Amino acid sequence: MPDSWLSLRNATAGDLLDLVRSGRASSRSDLQRFTGLSRTAVNARVSALADAGLLEYGDELASTGGRPAGSLVLRADAGVVLAAAIGRSRSQLAVFDLLGRELAGDTRDHVAGVSAEELMPEIAKRFAALLAEDDHTVLGVGMSLPGVVDEELGVSVDSPMMGGWDGIELSTYLAGVTTAPVFLANDADVMARAELFSGTDLRDFLVVKASTGLGMGVVAGGRVLSGSLGAAGEIGHTRIGAGDLPCRCGSAGCLESVAGGWALVNAFNDSGREAGHVRDLVGFALAGDAVARNLLRESGRHLGEVLAVAVNLLNPEAVVIGGDMGVAFETYAAGVRETLYARATALATRDLRILSAAQGDSSGLVGCAALALDHVLAPGAVDTRLAQPA
Repeated sequence: MPDSWLSLRNATAGDLLDLVRSGRASSRSDLQRFTGLSRTAVNARVSALADAGLLEYGDELASTGGRPAGSLVLRADAGVVLAAAIGRSRSQLAVFDLLGRELAGDTRDHVAGVSAEELMPEIAKRFAALLAEDDHTVLGVGMSLPGVVDEELGVSVDSPMMGGWDGIELSTYLAGVTTAPVFLANDADVMARAELFSGTDLRDFLVVKASTGLGMGVVAGGRVLSGSLGAAGEIGHTRIGAGDLPCRCGSAGCLESVAGGWALVNAFNDSGREAGHVRDLVGFALAGDAVARNLLRESGRHLGEVLAVAVNLLNPEAVVIGGDMGVAFETYAAGVRETLYARATALATRDLRILSAAQGDSSGLVGCAALALDHVLAPGAVDTRLAQPA
């Protein structure tokens, strides 16, 4: 008897779809074995899902004796989700099917620190243009912002990098595009979701977004932890031995004041070179510029000091590095390793891996899509949809 049998013997149609979506079941017989439901009960729930357009019957599975069982597949075109990864100077938008495959995308730079009032109407227009190409049913919207967000209210509550966003209900700007629910999360947290969505076998790990700012997503037992106020992983504003260097959060001596992308750009420009964004600095580093490479490595060293505490506390299997600075992974990770392994305990680092983000530059977008999919395809949401009149 499966360990989960007792919790699933009253499984709903939504539960069965979740089993298929997660890959734990691919046929009616799998669903019977996993849940303990009768054949009649499974057939009824599968039929309801198929009638609603959420499940389809795939190729027949190889027979293991007796009559072959038809495979069950989540129907990718039963709807779409929209994804918007919004940063200080760039916004990435895309449309994804229900399997998490990108159908259309639009990435653009914008004025650094632009307000929600200025940017969100443009976001809505860009989404409308992406949707105009095909007749899609939008089931949900996943969005991310830097800083602390209130996921329940769907608003930013503390973003030093994004003035004019705190407390703004973003869903109102998309009302002319879709009435589907909008789900908001911190940018590092959605990167963590992207790692989980990629099929990693990791269950306990940290994800660092190293870009203009520095943030961290925490995954424990395969779940993203955001903390009681949504502020888990806000390592960029940890006070370190940086003297009285001013930080954009209004404090001084923060990690970001010496290791954030904005601080590196300032230092690079002070050296007589010119970079408008940390992405430019990374480009110089990849082209072999010694100053840019040294700045990135030193940033990694500072980050490693703070990460050592997190590694000692949480004992993760891996630290995943993404964001703009993560593009120069070898250089940046070398700096992280120097101080992280020197300052964390031998046991906590014995098997620790330092990895590059699986989705690369698309991590934020994929994570936003995963955020929306996890909500709209959750068992409760599916059951509510099935209960609605046709």
